[in-house]
Amino acid sequence: MGVRLMVVDDHRLLAEALASALKLRGHRVLAAAAPAAGAAELVITRAPEVCLLGTATPAEPGIFDPVVKIKRDRPQVAVLVLGPVPSPRGIAAAFAAGASGYVRHDERIEGVERAIMKARAGEAAVAPQLLQGAFSELLNPAAQPDDEGQRLLQMLTPREVEVLVRVADGEDTRLIAAGMGIAPSTARTHVQRVLMKLGVGSRLEAAALAARTGLLDRAGPVPHSPPDLGAGPES
Repeated sequence: MGVRLMVVDDHRLLAEALASALKLRGHRVLAAAAPAAGAAELVITRAPEVCLLGTATPAEPGIFDPVVKIKRDRPQVAVLVLGPVPSPRGIAAAFAAGASGYVRHDERIEGVERAIMKARAGEAAVAPQLLQGAFSELLNPAAQPDDEGQRLLQMLTPREVEVLVRVADGEDTRLIAAGMGIAPSTARTHVQRVLMKLGVGSRLEAAALAARTGLLDRAGPVPHSPPDLGAGPES
């Protein structure tokens, strides 16, 4: 038995092509639309059994607000999200909003139809490979600098960032001054400001914090002057 459907996607050509394919397979398509806004109101008015709702940015904040509205006003409507290969956050956001499933835009029509039937039956409709990919990413996340590194980086001026990188490289005040072309007293002042802004009590703590948060990776390398072997390090 066919399903009463709606296909809503910002790309009208895709919406109409999918609607035509589903009609040929015996489903009743109430509408194939491409609204920039008002998608939720359209679905609420037509009240299909299943709505295929397209999105190009599943991880964008608020992108699934129409799903929330549909489920609040028409809880009996099953919403299937159509989108690109999602991140785990994208899949989680879709289901948190009340979606019944997630289908890739490039899925074969047979896969879309299976998802539709599952959604109408009240089952979760997500392709196994999507779940497998999501779990793989969650269990083995790509190594990225800690967000704290970006926050700390924004607290420092470009000159202070260079000072911190040089401190982390083990340069003393004299070498920092020589490398940056400033007076040792100015270099010492910069170092003290860096320690204060980072909330640490020593150069060693500053270097450790910068390395731990990924700040050094974000800051990038700085040019270094060769050390003057004739002078001893400044304490």
